[in-house]
Amino acid sequence: MRDILLLGGGKIGETIVDLLTATGDYAVTIADQNGDALARLPKRQNMTTLVLNAADPDALRAAMKGRFAVLSALPYSLTIDVARAARDLGVHYLDLTEDVASTRAVKQFAVEGTSTFIPQCGLAPGFISVVAHDVASRYDSLDSVKMRVGALPVYPHNALKYNLTWSTDGLINEYLEPCEAVVDGEKVLVPPLEELEHLSLDGVEYEAFNTSGGLGTLCDTLSGKVRTLNYRSIRYPGHRDIMKVLLQDLRLGERRDLLKDIMERSIPATPQDVIVIFVTVSGYRNGRLLQESYANKVYGRMVGDTFRSGIQITTAAGICTMLDLLHEGKLPSRGFVKQEDVSLATFLGNRFGKVYAQNEGGSAAGVGAGSVKAA
Repeated sequence: MRDILLLGGGKIGETIVDLLTATGDYAVTIADQNGDALARLPKRQNMTTLVLNAADPDALRAAMKGRFAVLSALPYSLTIDVARAARDLGVHYLDLTEDVASTRAVKQFAVEGTSTFIPQCGLAPGFISVVAHDVASRYDSLDSVKMRVGALPVYPHNALKYNLTWSTDGLINEYLEPCEAVVDGEKVLVPPLEELEHLSLDGVEYEAFNTSGGLGTLCDTLSGKVRTLNYRSIRYPGHRDIMKVLLQDLRLGERRDLLKDIMERSIPATPQDVIVIFVTVSGYRNGRLLQESYANKVYGRMVGDTFRSGIQITTAAGICTMLDLLHEGKLPSRGFVKQEDVSLATFLGNRFGKVYAQNEGGSAAGVGAGSVKAA
């Protein structure tokens, strides 16, 4: 049984615990600075709790020492501190961050350390990179790779047409930070909330726009191999314009703590969400210009005896899959591992990753019914 330290006792952390402890292969200590939040967690076999301030380096190292792996479900601002401790202690490291600067630091720690470092293990970045790289690998040469993801309420009921489904800090960060992309073959930074587009899936209208972090490491992986590469978040129409008013016109982007407080007081969370995943790749195969798209929707469902939202399931499944592959010896025992180093077939074949191969009714979607292919 592998001994795991999980940092962060929020909704994603709860789901990670449920998935890992149910297997009998992992003993999980879930740590959070909020003792009341830990006390509210359902009791699970092979689960213990620990009140811990992850910003305290001595306490953090004491909690991590001797573990097989540490999983960080903390705000991105603490990512570097946790990764540094993992390097110093030789503990395997996985996180859910979307923050580009943090991931660069993690990559350097992987060079210096003796354990494995796997950042960006969620949905986007995370699974979306696995899908995009898998589809792209089928081409002799690439033209464009376009990645779109949204975690949306099934029943939008406010002006933003949005509910808080994951980390508010992470959401604000991706709306404000520059976005990596490849334009005309050159790696560039493009502004967030720009390049608005509209799309329709299953008869539902959406919009998509630049947000930071969703590409993960694909800019580096596909550098020099693709003309166009970009990532955009999917929302219902009208959301982007309101966020631009808040962040830019009212300058709340300069006051992140205030913006977070306003959003968490005003925008309710909901378990009734849908995860929309859409990837389109074009390129040449056997001398012909072809296009292939992957489309999938994931809804909330029961995990054990508890209903979990789509974002909880997909995010938790992403990091649990990577941990499981590491545990099984299917990933390197040291160094830096990118999401796209794992094939889609390997990911979906994992006991946790298979949640992405199911639609709302539980039937297969993945690269079968969930894909649309056209010449």
